[in-house]
Amino acid sequence: MVALRLIPCLDVSNGRVVKGINFVGLRDAGDPVELGCRYSKAGADELVFLDITATHEKRSTLVELVRRTSAAVTIPFTVGGGISSLKGINELLRAGADKVSLNSSAVKDPLLISQGANLFGSQCIVVAIDAKKNKDNLKRWDVYVNGGRKNTGLDVVKWAEKVFELGAGEILLTSMDGDGTQNGYDLELTKSISQKVPIPVIASGGAGCLEHIKEAFTVGKSSAALLASLLHDGDLTIREIKEYLIKENLAIRPVEK
Repeated sequence: MVALRLIPCLDVSNGRVVKGINFVGLRDAGDPVELGCRYSKAGADELVFLDITATHEKRSTLVELVRRTSAAVTIPFTVGGGISSLKGINELLRAGADKVSLNSSAVKDPLLISQGANLFGSQCIVVAIDAKKNKDNLKRWDVYVNGGRKNTGLDVVKWAEKVFELGAGEILLTSMDGDGTQNGYDLELTKSISQKVPIPVIASGGAGCLEHIKEAFTVGKSSAALLASLLHDGDLTIREIKEYLIKENLAIRPVEK
C-alpha cells in the first residue's frame, strides 16, 4: 500500500508566505525558506510552494526563492504559479523543484500538460484545480483560474478526467468554498474526483482539526492532504497529526524520533 501523505502548503506573495480565507483577506504567515525548512525537519512528506499572484500579475514564478527554498529542504517539493511554457517548467526543475503545478496555463493550453509529461515525465506534472460549487447546480463545481478570480465555466469532474488523459501525474484539488475556513475539506468534491481518476488526488481547502484530515483520506479517498493555516498558526504539528492518523490505522509514514 502506498503511504498517504501530509503536505504543508506555502502560498507566497511578494516573497512572503500568506494565508487567507476563500482566496481573499491575505495575512502574513512567515518566510518561505524558514517555514519550508521547519516543515521538512518536522516530518512532512512533501511541500507545495504556490506563487499565488504570479499569473494575475503576468510574471514568472520567483525562481531564486524556489532555489533557496529547495536548498533548505530534504523532501519532494512542488512549485506552481505563473508557469506557462516548457521553458518555465524546465527552469523550475533545474532550480530544485521535483514537480511543477499547472493551473491557469493548463486551462488556457491543455497541450502544455501532455508536452510537459512527455518531456519531463508524468510524475513531474501536477495539475492544480481550484473548484467552487455552482450556485445554480449544487451537484456541480466550476473550475476557476487566475488565483480564483475567473470562472472558466468548466465542470471540475470533466476537467479532472481530461487532465489525467493528457498525462498529468497528480491533481491538487482545492475547494475555494473551504479554503482557510477550517470547517473541513469538501469531501463530496474530493471523493467525486478521487473515484473518477486513477492518479493521486491531493485534498486542499478547509482542514481545521485532526478529524478533518482523517476524513480527507477515509471519506474523500484522497492520497494526500494539503495543510496551511492549521500548521502556520501552530494549532497542530506534523508529529501530532501523524501520530493520530497512525492510531486510526491509516498508512502514514511516522516521524522519526
